[in-house]
Amino acid sequence: MARNDGIDRTVARNQDLETPDDVAKVQEHNEREKDGYSNQDIVPERTVLNVHYKAPTDDYVKMFEQMEQDGVISTRGLKADAIKYGELVFDVNSAYFYNHGGYEFAKQFYADAYKAAVEIVGGEQYIISAVMHADERNRAMSEALGEDVYHYHLHVVYIPVVEKQILWSKRCKDEALRGTVKETIMQVSRSKKWDSKPVLDENGNPKLNEKGKKILKSSYSVLQDDFFNFMRSAGYTDVERGERGSTEEHLTVTQFKVQAEQHRLEAVTGQVAQAEQSLEDTKAAAEKQKKKLEALQKETKAAKAVALTAQEIESMGKKNSFTGNITLTADECRTLKDYAVSSFAEKAEKIKYKQKYEQAEKSAKVWKQRFEKLQEQYLELKQKVQPFLDAIEVASERVWAFVNTVLARGKETQEHKAPARKRGQDMEI
Repeated sequence: MARNDGIDRTVARNQDLETPDDVAKVQEHNEREKDGYSNQDIVPERTVLNVHYKAPTDDYVKMFEQMEQDGVISTRGLKADAIKYGELVFDVNSAYFYNHGGYEFAKQFYADAYKAAVEIVGGEQYIISAVMHADERNRAMSEALGEDVYHYHLHVVYIPVVEKQILWSKRCKDEALRGTVKETIMQVSRSKKWDSKPVLDENGNPKLNEKGKKILKSSYSVLQDDFFNFMRSAGYTDVERGERGSTEEHLTVTQFKVQAEQHRLEAVTGQVAQAEQSLEDTKAAAEKQKKKLEALQKETKAAKAVALTAQEIESMGKKNSFTGNITLTADECRTLKDYAVSSFAEKAEKIKYKQKYEQAEKSAKVWKQRFEKLQEQYLELKQKVQPFLDAIEVASERVWAFVNTVLARGKETQEHKAPARKRGQDMEI
């Protein structure tokens, strides 16, 4: 899978189809037999662009039964609960195909990858279906580039078989035949097909550890090597091998998508929470400025109320008709003196209130603009993640239980299917 480090890597995954139900689900998905899909990245209008390098002639189970009847495969000695089907998924990150022209390049790449699958499986006759999906949209790249980008990958459903020699028993009447090869069959066997292989030295001999035991190499690591080497030999020299020991090469497609969407949901939910907090902080600051402005308005109004008007001053005293002088009573003189003294303070106070009012009004406008901008960003972000939030609100426990169950199952399956290392043996991946 893509690691966003600019390196294009080949990835080959092998998954067991353990039950008939698993086989049916894979068939529905690979052959696009459903009328609708919960995976919103599947674009039904592009399904006609999917390419079959080997199309199934019937449903997967019936094809298996026909192969057994025709003697192509044998289930002799197979347990009832044995794994009879496997699926290979070949993949390279979407950017690789986007940078090389897209659909036409992907068709040729996976035509060559199918040849690698034939070698890995042991023959085309053991392959039930091989189809390249071209109808799954890469949502992250599409959103980043502003155009539709598709994730091309190849699904190969096959029967795991190994060659087995059947010997003549000791009860054979012809003594010369006893112990010799009676017949060779292609036995269905997942465990033998994917058994760990010894690591070889430059002379082709098994490498040994300090105790003289063979050093083993995981069969899944061999699968990665074989696919990478085949594609390099086919001329695709600009790709690298999937990283050794990476858990990604053991994840199923569904598990990987669930894990990716879980990370995506956590990231977006964090952004929403951050935006909501910023919005609340801005609203609180704006409310504080609003209250401060209202208080200043009240103070200014009170200051105006106590200010002496020119009309009130003009009405004071009596004019002498002979001299033209104004005569004030003692009380009027005292009042006028008090007003004169306080007017200077009131004037200065009014100027101060006016400056405070204007400054507060400017601050309120700034905070209002910040609030409106953050509110717009918040609404856009919330609209984008609304499907996730709705899912959590409607069935929070079920959604998270499903996610955790799928991831846990992937981990348990990975641990269960990892080839057991025998005592005294080393394992190379």
